[in-house]
Amino acid sequence: MALMDFIKKQFIDILEWTEAGDGTLAWRFPMAGNEIQYGASLTVRESQMAVFVNEGKLADVFGPGMYKLTTQTIPVLTYLKNWDKLFQSPFKSDLYFFSTRQQLDRRWGTSQPITIRDKDFGAVRLRAFGNYAYHVADPKIFHTAVSGTRERYTVEELDGQLRGLMLQHISDAVAQSGIPFLDLAANQIEFAKQLQEATAGEFTALGLTLDKVTVQNVSLPEELQKILDQKIGMGMVGGDMGKFMQYQTAQSIPEFAKGASGAGGGGVVGDAMGLGAGVALGQVMAQQLNRGLQGGAGAAGDAAAAAAAAAPAGIKPDDVMATLEKLGELKAKGILTDEEFSAKKAELLKKLV
Repeated sequence: MALMDFIKKQFIDILEWTEAGDGTLAWRFPMAGNEIQYGASLTVRESQMAVFVNEGKLADVFGPGMYKLTTQTIPVLTYLKNWDKLFQSPFKSDLYFFSTRQQLDRRWGTSQPITIRDKDFGAVRLRAFGNYAYHVADPKIFHTAVSGTRERYTVEELDGQLRGLMLQHISDAVAQSGIPFLDLAANQIEFAKQLQEATAGEFTALGLTLDKVTVQNVSLPEELQKILDQKIGMGMVGGDMGKFMQYQTAQSIPEFAKGASGAGGGGVVGDAMGLGAGVALGQVMAQQLNRGLQGGAGAAGDAAAAAAAAAPAGIKPDDVMATLEKLGELKAKGILTDEEFSAKKAELLKKLV
């Protein structure tokens, strides 16, 4: 009976793997109770590696090439089985193939805004997304840490873990880049470089190499996007604060003229009040932007001074009331404090004729 079993047993003399393009990272050669013929041919193609595993122990690793399996070409397996130099019998061992080609266009992205700390704006929330590429670099580590004894292990099964590793290092990448938050969207290449460096070690621990990271988009909060748009506007006028102030003033005048007319200052007086308030607001906005870009935080005092300039001494009661309404709006927006508003209010009331 044992003789019949031996006769029926088939011996494998060619071992190879042709990838099917289905995203397989690790594939176990099907033995199905068969044994490998001594002197069998092992073919490992470019972008592949092969590993023998005997009784749960990792043995020999083969890179691209064609090998004749003997005790000389599989020294570790020979040692594990305690074969002598004359051993020429068939043997049984698990053989795993690994794809080492780059896995391209793997996607990462924030499903929800994540909070990071910025040196200028404190805690801010952002969204970002892009892609990355990696490959299996150390099949022994990958087999032990990830794929194990499974018949097949695919890219899709690993995607969630790798995407999580990318996301948890975004804050580190922003901090290491030293890029101000407002400039982050315009420096995506540097951001991607820092993200790759921050995450590479996590990939190495899995037997992988992180080859490339790209950042396709960084979405800023709406309020910071407005500041960025203003900064871009300054760049369009060459950083000339005077020209930028004129531009902001011109944008503000029509709306304030409407507001002044609606407040009871129609005709020439309303136009004058609208013009004055528009100029004042333009100055306030220019001063605030300048201080914001330089990291300053004292725009409230400038706002009070500019708003007061819109109400010259000796104006009529209607004009004073309109000006007070404008100052009230500045206070409501937090540009003026209660104390500053009260001081300017008292100063305007003294100028009544």
